[in-house]
Amino acid sequence: MTIEWRYTTRPGLGVLSLSGHLGPDAVKRFHGAIDWVAARGTGPVILDLTHLRGWSSDGQLAIIRAARLLASHERPLHLAAIPADGSLVPNEGGPRIPVHGDLPTALAVHPTEPLTTTTERERAWRTNHWPDARPSRA
Repeated sequence: MTIEWRYTTRPGLGVLSLSGHLGPDAVKRFHGAIDWVAARGTGPVILDLTHLRGWSSDGQLAIIRAARLLASHERPLHLAAIPADGSLVPNEGGPRIPVHGDLPTALAVHPTEPLTTTTERERAWRTNHWPDARPSRA
């Protein structure tokens, strides 16, 4: 089983949402999503795990690697709605990873200005099988 992802940028903030299971089979795809995120947007990144069904220790270590990569771009990583077990592999010597109970709480910590111009618009990308993806019309 793998993951699906959706990345949304707002002025000064990015939200990467995951669905599925972040296990050994999904780590490579997750790293690809993080590389995508690192190249787009600015400011903190909230990793929204609301739709994640679970994670393995490999998945947790991938999140720590992502936090380090994003920190090298001066973009802190925050977690929202971690899986029910509530654990995260300790991140000794790495960047601090704040954990929020849900996405609205994480977003409240990072208020953004209202979108006022067409150049300041929310943008989003997602994998083809993201849960709310609808088939494109030709």
